[in-house]
Amino acid sequence: MATNSFRDLIVWQKSRDLAVEIYKLTEGFPRSEVYGLTSQMRRAVISISSNIAESYHRFHQKEKNQFLAIAFGSGSELESQIELSKVLFKELTYIKAENLLQEVMKILNSFLNK
Repeated sequence: MATNSFRDLIVWQKSRDLAVEIYKLTEGFPRSEVYGLTSQMRRAVISISSNIAESYHRFHQKEKNQFLAIAFGSGSELESQIELSKVLFKELTYIKAENLLQEVMKILNSFLNK
């Protein structure tokens, strides 16, 4: 099924939802983390959806895969940051962010292994 826009891609939609969830989650971090973990996690999650969108508009499969691989790498970075956050900020709930990230990573992995 052809899509008209990257917005039609399930993986992009889930990565957008993940970004919203990470923004909500990091609102609960201490103010002292605004330039630390909050900033890093937000940058990583934005990189995921941005690189998926950019891959959509590339003409050659090699280029598409390069941007999808960058998105996957940013997902791995975010996963590590979530794990650290869980240790530092135990009072917060990470389930929704973790589940969305897992879904995005599975889809990206399947694209990269085609």
